[in-house]
Amino acid sequence: MNDQADHGTVNHGTVADAAPGNWVDRYMPRPLRPYARLARLDRPIGWWLLLWPCWWSAALAAVAGGEPWPNPWHIVLFLVGAVTMRGAGCTYNDILDRDFDARVRRTRSRPIPSGQVTVFAAWVFLALQLVVGLVVLLQFNTATILTGAASLVVVAAYPLAKRVTDWPQLVLGFAFSWGALVGWTAAFGRLDVAPVLLYVAAIAWTIGYDTIYAHQDREDDEIIGVRSTARLFGGRTRPAIAIAFALAVVLMGAAFVVVDAGLFAFAGLAAFAGHCAWQVATLDTADPDRCLMLFRSNRVAGWLPFIGLLADSGLAALIHG
Repeated sequence: MNDQADHGTVNHGTVADAAPGNWVDRYMPRPLRPYARLARLDRPIGWWLLLWPCWWSAALAAVAGGEPWPNPWHIVLFLVGAVTMRGAGCTYNDILDRDFDARVRRTRSRPIPSGQVTVFAAWVFLALQLVVGLVVLLQFNTATILTGAASLVVVAAYPLAKRVTDWPQLVLGFAFSWGALVGWTAAFGRLDVAPVLLYVAAIAWTIGYDTIYAHQDREDDEIIGVRSTARLFGGRTRPAIAIAFALAVVLMGAAFVVVDAGLFAFAGLAAFAGHCAWQVATLDTADPDRCLMLFRSNRVAGWLPFIGLLADSGLAALIHG
């Protein structure tokens, strides 16, 4: 491998851990590409993972409220909000982590450590994304606005967690799962037991999939002192992830029971459980490519309970006329 590739500086400023030939590299105007990469628009898996708890919660609320489907406007707002706030979170994370990123092979080519975006420009870009996120949040009721705003505390804490705890994946779970609370408050203007159970389930799911992701950088993290559950679990990663995923399934199932969900919802949950079991069974923590593939597969996993809940609320609406 030549020295240029070894340091993560690839042609045209592309990022080492983005899929080759992604839409940003192909279609985005060249001056905007570094900012699109900073917001991870070339790696959509992150906003999918942020979106799923929102959509799960909206679908769960539809079942609880006897609606045939979730509020379509809320579904759209959650999508826009997830893309925007994931971009803002990544921008903030990269500003704080720029020195760490410069020392890790997979992240050296990111826009800030590679010099494509200055720190000042990144702060300005972050502010613009937060304005868009605020506009989205203000479309909801007061309870949702307050709940959504409270998430910023956790989001701000996440990039610092890897410096002080072996459980940064837990802190990420607190942040990425917040939509499980927001989706419910958007429908009912309050919090209940069901969304709290869903929230904790999503936290457990996040610990599982992000531990898989963290194994890509385990060796570099050990050298530079970054902490993670991948380092904490080590050779016990497989059973630890199995426990996290099992907890996610049990707690999500409890949320379904609370809202008196039907057969289709539990069928979707069973499919989700099967997907999680497949990840555990096929995991090879020594293979970074395998870890990345399994991590990305959680976009598909998220569809399974969502489709089950949609089918359940739709069927209930047909039966009850």
